[in-house]
Amino acid sequence: MNGCRHLLITLAFAAAAMSSCDRKKEEKAPPPPPEVLVMPVKAVDVPIWSEWVATTDGAVNAKIRAQVTGYLTTQKYIEGSDVKKGDILFTIDDRPFRAALDQAKGDLAQQQARLGKATIDVNRYTPLAAEQAISQQELDDAIQAKLAAEAAVAAAQAVVENAQVNLGFTNVTSLIDGVAGLANAQIGDLVGPNGSELTAVSTVNPIKAYFTVSEREYLNWTMQYKTDAELEEKSKSLAFELILSNGTTWPYKGKFYFADRQIDVRTGSIRLAAIFENPRNLLRPGQFGLVRTTVRTQRDAILVPQRAVIETQGLYQVMIVEAGDKVGARPIKVGDRIGSDWIVTSGLSAGETILVEGQQKVRPGMVVHPKPYVPSSQEKAASAEATPAPKTDAQSAPARQTNGEKR
Repeated sequence: MNGCRHLLITLAFAAAAMSSCDRKKEEKAPPPPPEVLVMPVKAVDVPIWSEWVATTDGAVNAKIRAQVTGYLTTQKYIEGSDVKKGDILFTIDDRPFRAALDQAKGDLAQQQARLGKATIDVNRYTPLAAEQAISQQELDDAIQAKLAAEAAVAAAQAVVENAQVNLGFTNVTSLIDGVAGLANAQIGDLVGPNGSELTAVSTVNPIKAYFTVSEREYLNWTMQYKTDAELEEKSKSLAFELILSNGTTWPYKGKFYFADRQIDVRTGSIRLAAIFENPRNLLRPGQFGLVRTTVRTQRDAILVPQRAVIETQGLYQVMIVEAGDKVGARPIKVGDRIGSDWIVTSGLSAGETILVEGQQKVRPGMVVHPKPYVPSSQEKAASAEATPAPKTDAQSAPARQTNGEKR
């Protein structure tokens, strides 16, 4: 009996020990702190850009018209080709003009002959009048006849020169160096000074980019300088970039060219122009794009990656890492975007640490395992070459500021 009791006690202790082991296995170890990527907040100097919709146009645009009336006989140029000043673009039938020139030369010869006769009469009558062999009236008539003949020769000479000019106008030439456009007239068409233009030639190297800025932007820029010399110097120092319609940036920097004489009363904007080098004539008049330039530099701006900012119903916040690697939520106010970064106007200070990746894995008060955030080479390039963009879409406006003072 005692042996059975001892056996039962032993089995009970064994069962209790096995149950205790099972419970320990079921209890899980606490999870490790979640791993997040963090970065320190720094104050940096940020260039403030403005950009505007732009349209390209030739530095000089010459409309080619016929100066005389006649029928086109030839077209001497290839449409879209480069031409030089004085190159013949069209020819007009010159036969009527050659005949007019020949007739004018004949009239000039007749008047020159009359002048010769009048000159001989004056030379002959002068000594005779002195000896009173003829009356003074006869000498006076001869002198007046000579003067009239001289005037007739001058008039005939002017007719000859005019006929020569008209004959020259039968060769329609380019007025400037540039690219010639499409021909608006065909061989055999009757053209003249009152008709439409035959073609146009544009100087496209350099090329202008026209854009409009608001009256407020214009005043803000001009009134910050005390003298005209300072304003002119600062305007000339502006370096413009041209963003083409395919998204590429034109490799040549542009310079400020001019401001229009008046504000457009309909739009409240003023037209400006920048000028760009165009050595291969790749840019042509009528292209659309964006021009941008740095108008000022914002000192000690707090710049954070856009991915670090959490937006909820128009409110913005970031997750910060506090003492003991604890996470806290910090409401912030943001300014404008610059590429993939955002300017924080309030709520953050230089030296604080923010979460860049991993916000979805944490909540305020949690302890995390921070690791330094290292931007990729693509992000670095995008940040360096980013087109500044505002928080709100203003693409439809004639001009807009991209990061800086709000409108």
